[in-house]
Amino acid sequence: MRNSCPIVRLIWPHDPCCMMKAFLAEYTVFHDPLLAPEGEAMLRVLRDSFSRCGYEVVTPERGDFSEEIRRLAPECDVGLVIAPDHLLFKYTYMLESMTHNVGCGSMNVAVCADKIQCGRILSRHGIAVPAQDTGGRRVVKPIRGCGSVGVRLTDGPAGTGEYSQEYIEGEHISVSLVGNRVVGDACSFYTGKPPLLLALNRQDISIGEDGSFHYLGGETPVSHPRSAEIIETATKALQVLGCQGYVGIDMVVADKCYVVDVNPRITTSIVGIATCMEEEIADILVQASKGGGPDRVHFRGSVRFDCHGKVERL
Repeated sequence: MRNSCPIVRLIWPHDPCCMMKAFLAEYTVFHDPLLAPEGEAMLRVLRDSFSRCGYEVVTPERGDFSEEIRRLAPECDVGLVIAPDHLLFKYTYMLESMTHNVGCGSMNVAVCADKIQCGRILSRHGIAVPAQDTGGRRVVKPIRGCGSVGVRLTDGPAGTGEYSQEYIEGEHISVSLVGNRVVGDACSFYTGKPPLLLALNRQDISIGEDGSFHYLGGETPVSHPRSAEIIETATKALQVLGCQGYVGIDMVVADKCYVVDVNPRITTSIVGIATCMEEEIADILVQASKGGGPDRVHFRGSVRFDCHGKVERL
């Protein structure tokens, strides 16, 4: 049985007869057919969790995404946007002026969206990232990309709007964390509480004959002989970039733990995590947005999940 969510009901001083509302906006469901299955899976997990925690969940309908945020967010107590990284700043910035954002702050989202700048910041703080502009076999990525879309292994040069990185052989691991409030309109909520580790996730990534990368899902939670090093690296990356809310840190674990992407938003791993985590992700996000929340989470078993939301217990 999942834990109850009594703290959530105490966060906002509303009339007890009025149910609180959570605005959950996932961009790809109506606006990106390629990524829509992943978007629908993430939205379903969040919607179910917020519902169990006593919220009336409000989601956009088909139409202009910006207009739906303006129409629905102001009437809600909390809100969260999920969108491809290059669009996430715009929509998060809008949300922040209309309701209480339980995700990452818009300025930090903007930094993470610029993959070149993000890598430079991490490197300056001693975090290993793949070298850029290398010759020979390399990974070419969109500068403002999302997941594995447009990522390929090639000997050719990067094109317009792309950049290249050293190709590193290793294990594909992601770390799911939740950062507490540190900046913005929620400064009064700052408590200094460190990021909460949700899980280490093993990523299932294939490389096609044409060199294109494909994210197929993964397994969670996983143990790893270098878990302490992996978690330390991911936590430092989150803190250096000032991320709040749910963050997914993608790594290649080789001679070092190389950070290859920072996703300042809900990622597909949440589909597997929520299946076997005893705590409610909605409760965690709301509490973290006010500087609180648990010190650790608890799991019952592990699962394998795909990018369409299918989950299989292991």
